[in-house]
Amino acid sequence: MSTVAVRLSRQPVLTDALVRRSVVADAGLVLGAAALTALAAQVVIPVHGLPVPITGQTFAVLLTAAALGPARGVLGQLVYLLAGLVGLPVYAGATSGAHVLLGASGGYLVGFVLAAALMGVAARHGYDRRPLGVAVSYALGTLVIYACGASVLALVTHVGLVTSVRLGVLPFLGGDLVKAVAAAAALPGAWWLVRRTGGR
Repeated sequence: MSTVAVRLSRQPVLTDALVRRSVVADAGLVLGAAALTALAAQVVIPVHGLPVPITGQTFAVLLTAAALGPARGVLGQLVYLLAGLVGLPVYAGATSGAHVLLGASGGYLVGFVLAAALMGVAARHGYDRRPLGVAVSYALGTLVIYACGASVLALVTHVGLVTSVRLGVLPFLGGDLVKAVAAAAALPGAWWLVRRTGGR
């Protein structure tokens, strides 16, 4: 069987190798993904003159989606968005409310859900087990977040798409490169430990 055929087959994700599936376990993992995203959102580095700060959210979103798979990864981000909508201070800088979701950062938040689906699907097909696979899927997930974020940023701030990309994408590329390298080490490293220890 070719490598391509193997990669296109449906495979367990990382948490499947560590936790026995059940409704309670799945609910706990979904809530954990939402909580980790909320914690990462509090790692905020304001950038002078820019409407969107640097945060740790993208790393949490894409890493948890790879570990949980598409369904639980998406649910984790939906729970995160809902928590902020009902008033819990989980968005960047301990903010909350519909005005955040409808504001300059709103597109990025919606992009988290779509990127979680993409990263989760990639993990279901084994792309989280090798550094190159992680790097490529992480880059695609980040691109989805940027596409949603820059589009909404352009609408909300009434600037052109080129200006929106300059303000809402380019300043963050360096940090996202570091996150991609970290993910490319963390996920295959976790799988290596699973194989060494025999998983659950």
